[in-house]
Amino acid sequence: MARNIEIKAAVADVAALHERAAAIATAGPEEIQQHDTFFACNRGRLKLRRMRAGEAELIFYRRPDVDGPKTCDYERSPVADPAAMARVLEQAWGVRGEVIKTRTLYLAGRTRIHVDHVAGLGDFMELEVVLEAGESVAAGEREAERLMAALGVAASDLRTGAYIDLLEARARD
Repeated sequence: MARNIEIKAAVADVAALHERAAAIATAGPEEIQQHDTFFACNRGRLKLRRMRAGEAELIFYRRPDVDGPKTCDYERSPVADPAAMARVLEQAWGVRGEVIKTRTLYLAGRTRIHVDHVAGLGDFMELEVVLEAGESVAAGEREAERLMAALGVAASDLRTGAYIDLLEARARD
């Protein structure tokens, strides 16, 4: 499985975050519309991500639900017929929920900086430091912490879980 180091943070000032991200980016920004359907899964998270013009991928991932940098193991597979795949997965596992977001992607070397506006939740930022095969988690965590500082992300801004978890928690409140 591929691995990365991730963080998620709430964002109070999106314009300032975009400025900071653009200042350290090596590529971007690229705006992407994403519609994720999460399916019941007892060993991680499974989602079908639909993007522009019929593009879609199936993503399975496992990561601990803790604040701060954390390791995420994941597999991605392109999906040629997302509607059919959604029907099959819904019948097999059941739909847990949906996350609809506008993502602005910046790249800072090997790190993906996501500035996300999530329907029903608000504004967030995610970092994904892509690890090389055999690379230490500590190296990725150091890079994530360096980028958090450059982007002005405080420890109090950090959030645990996935967007689907935050939406479910909001629905319970």
